[in-house]
Amino acid sequence: MSDRPRDPLASTTRLVVDGTNLLHAMARGPQPSPPATLVGRLRAMIPAAIDIDLVFDGPAERGLRGERIAAGVHVRYSGARTADAVIVALVDDARHTAGPDTTGGILVVTDDRALRHALHVRGARSAGAAWLIGRLERGRLAAPAPGNPRPRPVGERPAGETPDDDDRPGWQPGRGATSKRGPARRARRRRSGC
Repeated sequence: MSDRPRDPLASTTRLVVDGTNLLHAMARGPQPSPPATLVGRLRAMIPAAIDIDLVFDGPAERGLRGERIAAGVHVRYSGARTADAVIVALVDDARHTAGPDTTGGILVVTDDRALRHALHVRGARSAGAAWLIGRLERGRLAAPAPGNPRPRPVGERPAGETPDDDDRPGWQPGRGATSKRGPARRARRRRSGC
């Protein structure tokens, strides 16, 4: 039996995400999503006590040049180096600044095997992109949009609501869901003639 916690975020103080790797894992088409799409989703799904570093390959994308984008979220671009080299440097910096025990609180999300090995040697932990994608998708499905209450099944009424004469079922997906159900035209106003 392993002594590892089931949730990789347990005992995590800093989450470092191989952003390019994650975007490619999330891509459903030939083009990966833009990096800006991850910032809000990650901050919403990761506890605020955990700092997040998103690391991307290449030059900075327009609009994401600054290091701190949102509360506790830093976006970094590798420039001429690789994102893997930047991630290893972040772990090394933490190790040299705060001591070797601090690297145990760093969780790196990547599917790159060589990077995972380099991180484990330095005391950091890793998780695959599938774990983080699953967490992001689970949060998206569970959280209703602001202002929209939990959808109720058709026919179910809130407490205290009484049926009226026109007891039609509510919206249902499918054919004709957006078709108009009322008079086809508005009545024309009559002009008062002289």
